[in-house]
Amino acid sequence: MQKLLLLLGWLLFFAAPAAVYGQGKGRLRAVIVFGDSIVDAGNNNHLNTIIKCDFPPYGREFNDKMPTGRFSNGMIINDILASVAGITDSIMAYLDPNLEDRDLLNGVTFASGGAGLDDLTSNFAKVVSLPGQVELFKEYKARLRRVAGERKANDIITNAQYLLVMGSNDIWSSYFALGFRRKEYDIDSYTTFLVDKAGEFAKKIYDLGARRIGFSGLPAIGCVPFVRSIAGGITRECSGPHNEASEMFNTKLQKKVESLSNSLDGAFVMYLDVYNSLMDMIHNKEKYGFEEATLGCCGSGNVEVLFLCNNLSPLTCPDSKKYVFWDSFHPTEKAYRILLNQTIGAFLPVLQ
Repeated sequence: MQKLLLLLGWLLFFAAPAAVYGQGKGRLRAVIVFGDSIVDAGNNNHLNTIIKCDFPPYGREFNDKMPTGRFSNGMIINDILASVAGITDSIMAYLDPNLEDRDLLNGVTFASGGAGLDDLTSNFAKVVSLPGQVELFKEYKARLRRVAGERKANDIITNAQYLLVMGSNDIWSSYFALGFRRKEYDIDSYTTFLVDKAGEFAKKIYDLGARRIGFSGLPAIGCVPFVRSIAGGITRECSGPHNEASEMFNTKLQKKVESLSNSLDGAFVMYLDVYNSLMDMIHNKEKYGFEEATLGCCGSGNVEVLFLCNNLSPLTCPDSKKYVFWDSFHPTEKAYRILLNQTIGAFLPVLQ
């Protein structure tokens, strides 16, 4: 019954109008995010890494139409979550020097583009690893206590939504593209290794006060434009091995989430199925108002990402709403909105 009530709270959070939020004990207070480039709002701008996007045309549809370090054309998952909840229009990067004390009350993202569940992935990219992000969370908690006071800070930490979006870089880069891990793991044992890391993370942030923890499954990695271009043959088909790895990871992650939900007293741990939602957008693009699902909007759409996606790209599309992907890896704001709506909506049958 306790798990059912927690789930009901989640569903009410996403279904109710924004005006509902702001009153009442136990409401969603903040959005706190860990992960990779999907949820990095600009942390990498302040790191010595090439994995960054603090230049046009990134961010061309975001607020003041300026690049912020978000790996998309506009809002990303963090921002949309917080906006739907009526908390704020955007969740800031924790390493952003413009982060003000009042911004801490809404939550932050510690995510770092290029990071992985496997520390080797993060270290190679010279970005903030998952353990490093947890350390930043500890720092954030101390700073929040100074700003808000002990009681309010504890309320925010307990009633925040936590989200982990990570694992894609491990699969496509460390395992397939660069092959670092193929010498010691097959894909079955590597995905087990990664999911175990996700479980360890959940227990750490639970011990630090987290109670609402969402895990994003992996997308269909084999169908993103970049992977199609390098592994999909002359016709740029989806790469079967990459997608099979994603599905294997997701199956194990779902079991891990069920286990964590049963073992972490008072916590609600949620699995978000982005794989099937993204695949439906790709295969049935017209249903969602898209015209292109195999190429990114930026440049030719085949391989442009990071510094290859820039203002010198002459072929960048004028209307990103017609595209599932912004660059050759990351979805558009429109696609993110659909993904978020469908992943939360998938839990409705549980209550029926």
